[in-house]
Amino acid sequence: MRTSWIVGLLTAVLLLGACSDPSDGPETAPPTPDVPRAATTHQRAQSSPSPSAVAVVAPRVLYLGDSLAMEAQRDLGQELRRELRATYTSAPYSGTTPCDYLEGTGKKSLVPDRDKAAALVRALHPDFVVLQFWGNAWDYTWCMDGISHAASPQKYFSRYRADLRRLTDQIAAAGGERRPRIVWVAQGPDPITPDRVRRVNELYEEQAAASGDVVADAGATVAPAGSRYTWVQYLPCTSYEHEHPDYCTQPDRDRTALHLDKDYLHFCLAPTTSTPRPCPARSPGILRIAREITRVIGSS
Repeated sequence: MRTSWIVGLLTAVLLLGACSDPSDGPETAPPTPDVPRAATTHQRAQSSPSPSAVAVVAPRVLYLGDSLAMEAQRDLGQELRRELRATYTSAPYSGTTPCDYLEGTGKKSLVPDRDKAAALVRALHPDFVVLQFWGNAWDYTWCMDGISHAASPQKYFSRYRADLRRLTDQIAAAGGERRPRIVWVAQGPDPITPDRVRRVNELYEEQAAASGDVVADAGATVAPAGSRYTWVQYLPCTSYEHEHPDYCTQPDRDRTALHLDKDYLHFCLAPTTSTPRPCPARSPGILRIAREITRVIGSS
């Protein structure tokens, strides 16, 4: 990977308000996206449920997170409804990190009070809260108080660990006797700072073990077999992708694209825009992630 390619790529990602890991991120966070209140799907799937859904009590699922959740929210909703007949609500905000969803942050947050994790738990009474964060590692969101991975890795990881605990506690308190189970989504490889993602995923595992929650290792589905933290743009097509050819982008080479050429982070195969949105294109990486999250919820 050439240095010039990386520099150009990071510049483009930053301008689009994505969540990445450069050492020189923007000095101020972008305005909170003009997103309506948490989008909820109350209607059950109209088609016949798959065999795996027959024995499963239809869960209520709340999905929160950053730009990875923003792009994946539609696909995850479709998978949850089809496989588990779930009621589904999503309220992702691009550029966020766990502290943005904490109550008590005031204006130092990219997430408005109405969409804080605890507020939505009190309003919706979900059975599962799915949390997907890349782990924004620079001074991008106000609630991180200027702490960045590049400037002080240990301080960053300590703060991240503390925020995971606080977010877990707030969700548990909001759920009361109907405490939802948290599903932490482990992230895929990062070609720039691979160890940072590894450490962040370890924090998710640590927090889930401490609080009786679970981790969906969706990141493993977008990494090479046997090389969990090696970044690649393409992977061999899965049997599911062969059966659904729109998701096997290069069948003649038996491989499918996970990323666009100029975006190593996001999995949407349509260009990122300045206005955050669900991915409008069939994207194998997003579907792999959504299917793994759905599988974990179905087995929990």
